[in-house]
Amino acid sequence: MNKILIVAEHQDGKLNPATARCVSCALKIGGEIEVLVLAAAPDAIARAAAALDGVTRVRSAANPANAHALAAVLAPQVIAAAADFTHVLAPSTTFGKDLMPRVAALLGVAQVSDLMQVEDAHRFVRPIYAGNALITVQAPGDQIVVATVRTASWPEAKAGAAHAPIENLALDVALPAHTRFVALQSGKSDRPDLQSASRVVSGGRALGSAENFQIIYALADKLGAAVGASRAAVDAGYVPSDMQVGQTGKIIAPALYVAIGISGAIQHLTGIKDAGTIVAINKDAEAPIFEVADFGLVGDLFKLVPELQQALG
Repeated sequence: MNKILIVAEHQDGKLNPATARCVSCALKIGGEIEVLVLAAAPDAIARAAAALDGVTRVRSAANPANAHALAAVLAPQVIAAAADFTHVLAPSTTFGKDLMPRVAALLGVAQVSDLMQVEDAHRFVRPIYAGNALITVQAPGDQIVVATVRTASWPEAKAGAAHAPIENLALDVALPAHTRFVALQSGKSDRPDLQSASRVVSGGRALGSAENFQIIYALADKLGAAVGASRAAVDAGYVPSDMQVGQTGKIIAPALYVAIGISGAIQHLTGIKDAGTIVAINKDAEAPIFEVADFGLVGDLFKLVPELQQALG
């Protein structure tokens, strides 16, 4: 029987919804599903993981060294906890992309990235060429499978009434001292989290300045949406890099995605291909974004966006 270990992603004492999406992927693989929580104070996180439907056990390891998600520190602990498992999964987020290649290297296996579909326990579908093509990959059946899950392709496992048992682990692992946490810089916002929001409004280079980006924030507030940006807008300094959507940013799957002043480069489209409804506003009627948009408005965004805000009341 397959035994699947999911490395929980969390921040500020809360379980990231990306972990629940990994559980959905694990359910498709089939077998026993356990969640590993590595934190300084894991109790609340472990309880949230234990409530997810399909989880059979939560392994919780408390260690002050786990106060910050450093891949060099977490990877040896994942290896120690995964000794009797057939699969080790983590979300294909910044956290998972940082951690899992190190886990795979320590185990001496090749990582499978961005699982979109599961055909069987060792056969998966993943995107290549910036999402322009899908490829089926076969992992060796006699090795542990180390993989990241494309969270935009999977629904969140729901929290049920039953709770899986929680086992407290004491991992006797020598942790490296060559990597240390210095500081975390991130934009503070009362808006929904970009990675898990059901509505997202994004702006592109056509906004022209950080000041002009305020109309994106205003529309997002009207919609109760998170705010994203194209790489061009980030490179131009309009917004911080943690707002970037696309192949080299965040891959998201909101129910509604509004792209304003974004041309639709393939790298950006990769990040939004699983969105439910895409609305595009651009003055260029030939912009590639209109090829994927469900609704499109051609015109000056500085006129159309305020009109849209007014219509929303």
